[in-house]
Amino acid sequence: MFIDSHCHLDRIDLAPYHDDFAEFVKDAESQKIRHMLCIAIDLESYPAMRKLVAPYEHISLSVGVHPNATEGREPSVDELLALAADDKVIAIGETGLDYFHGKGDLDWQRQRFKNHIQVAKTLNKPLIIHTREAGHDSLDVLKQEGADSVGGIIHCFTEDWAYAEKALDLNFYISFSGIVTFKNALAIKEVAQKVPADRFLIETDSPYLAPTPFRGKPNYPTYVRYVAEHIAELRNTTLEEVARLSSDNFHRLFAGSL
Repeated sequence: MFIDSHCHLDRIDLAPYHDDFAEFVKDAESQKIRHMLCIAIDLESYPAMRKLVAPYEHISLSVGVHPNATEGREPSVDELLALAADDKVIAIGETGLDYFHGKGDLDWQRQRFKNHIQVAKTLNKPLIIHTREAGHDSLDVLKQEGADSVGGIIHCFTEDWAYAEKALDLNFYISFSGIVTFKNALAIKEVAQKVPADRFLIETDSPYLAPTPFRGKPNYPTYVRYVAEHIAELRNTTLEEVARLSSDNFHRLFAGSL
């Protein structure tokens, strides 16, 4: 049984499922997907996303505004607190820093990040962290703002082992996406080998970043098994063990909300 710890279910291509979300969910269940964490990226699309997953107890939500979201309204702490008080919401984010897409003065991005951390601490819910070309600044903000008190996930991990150790020290879990299956992702593969058994998760980030052998195509939560299979190879263990460990880790991290 697998848990996809990071997916964007309101953005997946439902054409193979006759544009029927219920049909997709049924297929995911048949492929041993036990739970999915559907991640928010802005406030404008959140109500529809909340309505989409409402009937399904095994689909949880996060609330937050992605660091690359610039078209919608800026989230206030009070608005995030109100939305995240929902029992369906188990995490805050995704949030963080992105210097790859972000240009110019990014003080607004850092303030948005700090606001999300404040919400997470107030509600005692873990954070979902996005960081791209801003790794050390992201860790600095997490440390300065006391985010270790709630912890969370460094999602779609793309850094090296030295960075992973610092994230682990801050009470964060490491989540591997389809990128770990890419041939040239050597540093990420090393982290997958070394990360403690009780501190890693698996994800798809669907509809993005499909794993080998689907690279470049639309991604689905059902492909999380390919991530797990590759990690099992790297760690010289079984698929079943990786599925069990990552599921246990997910439930430990979110024990206060599930």
